[in-house]
Amino acid sequence: MSNETTGSRVDVLVVGAGPVGLLCALLGRLYGLRVLIVDKSAAPISTGRADALNARSLQLLEIVGIFAELYPLGKTCNTSSVWADGEFVSRQSTWWDNLEGCFHKHFLMLGQAFVESSLDRRVGELDCAVRRNTSVDHVAITETGCRSVLSSGEVVESRFVIGADGSRSAVRDFFGIPFEITRSELTWAVLDGVFETDFPKVPEIIVFQADTSDVAWIPREGEIDRFYVRMDVAEFDLDQVVAKIKRAVRPHELSLKRVEWFSRFSVKESVAESFSVDDRVFLAGDACHIHSVNGGQGLNTGLSDAFNLMWKLGMAANAMSSPEILRTYEQERKPVALSVVETSGALVRSTKYSEGGTHAVDYVKTVERKAGNITGMGIRYGEGGLAGSRLFDFMVHGPDGELPVGEQARVYSLLDYRFFTLLVFGDDKPDLALPAFVRTIQLRDTPGESPYADRLLLVRPDSYLAASASIDDASPIVDYLRSLSQASLPVCPL
Repeated sequence: MSNETTGSRVDVLVVGAGPVGLLCALLGRLYGLRVLIVDKSAAPISTGRADALNARSLQLLEIVGIFAELYPLGKTCNTSSVWADGEFVSRQSTWWDNLEGCFHKHFLMLGQAFVESSLDRRVGELDCAVRRNTSVDHVAITETGCRSVLSSGEVVESRFVIGADGSRSAVRDFFGIPFEITRSELTWAVLDGVFETDFPKVPEIIVFQADTSDVAWIPREGEIDRFYVRMDVAEFDLDQVVAKIKRAVRPHELSLKRVEWFSRFSVKESVAESFSVDDRVFLAGDACHIHSVNGGQGLNTGLSDAFNLMWKLGMAANAMSSPEILRTYEQERKPVALSVVETSGALVRSTKYSEGGTHAVDYVKTVERKAGNITGMGIRYGEGGLAGSRLFDFMVHGPDGELPVGEQARVYSLLDYRFFTLLVFGDDKPDLALPAFVRTIQLRDTPGESPYADRLLLVRPDSYLAASASIDDASPIVDYLRSLSQASLPVCPL
């Protein structure tokens, strides 16, 4: 006899309540979608895991009003240094200094627990509290959407399912999506704690040069620091990890006063063969890409997955766009995932293998070469031109209807994830019949030199440029909007 019971009817079932799943739920609610989010855990994490938000994530979180809450909690960090035998070797930050259109040229060193807590609270305030201690036993695609069976026996009918359930994704497994994992012979310890030391510490990422570069010192929020320590053996204990740290910082002294979190991991790399199934089931975050922690790209890449996916899903669910828009999720995000895996792999291998024995210096040079991934600001969609590039952030004077005359604001503070935004630079305003999902902001004057003078920019909800046009010829904008407004997906009668 079946234990299944009739349950919820929603627009989106999100499986997994880590930061990526929580952000998917939040963005879905901003689009007015009915969202159910489930997770097998009893509560959000309180320690450990990801340790930094990059510059692009900070921009995106500002659009949905989370930046102001999180930013004061962390430490800013935009330098990396190399030390050897207790002596300073070099310090670098040029890849941050050279970023264009970016106000926050740094990482925000902040534990994943703070991000989860903020997002968990926000989705709760939007009548979308996480259904905890709940897993998904099965997902099937139907004629009108998806049918999922929860561990409680409840059956959930939804238009879409998002698998944000980590590297061992059940959603991915339900549909047999290939996820071939490459395992390198590199095993690491990660230790969060409070340390006492006479080392001249500043809030920067430190890589220690010895026979290998097997210790990295990462600043964190409050009084906590993190160490990544390459061990290369399957079994080890805390004392062995601390001994390696002490070797790296000598002749300086260091002692561990309190352990906040201690874990071990082996380096694994994989990208899912497909990020979606039949325009109904989607994978995001670790469910579709895993890699080394080097470069701090895991959490940040997953957050960008959510920002890319959810506006497209919201547009399709609300019959504002063609279903073709959903297919661009994989088209845009899979190349990014592949480049992130390549970048993190190059970083982690440089900690052990070096032709000249300059492991730490090689590591930092790899960071500089791969800065577009690591900062998040080099990610673009498409081959060239303005379309597909990120919108630069810059100061603007009060635009019509948005700010008091003469008051200045950053352009990102004017964006709203629920809408496309048509930015009009200049005094002339084109006479365009725009759909309801497009807001228009006219910027008559920008302090300093604007990179978009006398242009029309159609900005996507995720703050990438959909189209660009001259004031005199808006046809690229019109053509893009026309391409969106085809027949929508079949509406599931929920």
